[in-house]
Amino acid sequence: MTHHGVKPPPSTPRSPAVLAYDGDCGFCQTSVDRIRALTAPTLEAVPWQFLPAESTALHLERLDREVLLLRGGTVLAGGSDALARYVGTSPSRTYRMLAAVIRLPGIRACARVVYRWVSRNRHRLPGGTPACAVPPRGT
Repeated sequence: MTHHGVKPPPSTPRSPAVLAYDGDCGFCQTSVDRIRALTAPTLEAVPWQFLPAESTALHLERLDREVLLLRGGTVLAGGSDALARYVGTSPSRTYRMLAAVIRLPGIRACARVVYRWVSRNRHRLPGGTPACAVPPRGT
């Protein structure tokens, strides 16, 4: 089965990392499509709904709120940290440098704050729909 033309990757212990995002969110899909078009990262970005349940089951609450960089069932990074690592796999030196700057301590803290705001408001942003709204914690 595919979602937005993306085939789910096979899950193996040595499988490469994958950026897991909310495939039901129009804002998320649009954002990933734009990042892909601009930076051409070498990592795959896949809606978490199409990853194997054993990779996502322990992380569903986080996956409703943020992108996760996953390898199998292990979270390597989340939110702005995951996006920086994703962009950092670009063949473009400019985008790799931008990703490195985003990971600098002061900028990283700011990026995390901005990411959390965007996540909470993604249903109000361009491409967002009511389905993009982040559910309240604990639901």
